[in-house]
Amino acid sequence: MDAFASVPPEWTNKAIHAYEFCCPTCRASSREAENVWLNRRSPVMTDSYRRKWQEFYQCRCGCVWWAWSSDRPPAEFPSSEVSK
Repeated sequence: MDAFASVPPEWTNKAIHAYEFCCPTCRASSREAENVWLNRRSPVMTDSYRRKWQEFYQCRCGCVWWAWSSDRPPAEFPSSEVSK
């Protein structure tokens, strides 16, 4: 599965909007998803002229959900720690 494929996979058709950046059914994080697809072909501009897009996740519990890329929580580690 190519997360950046130009054509959305069939499983995204049943996605529900998650208002928190986790599975709305079992609360698993996006990192635990079985499949991921990013809708990079249809970005939305925010009020501050930044782009955001839909990120689709197929959870191990069977739930398919999506959230805005701008709602993604910050990384667990500061970027300076990751490069060490």
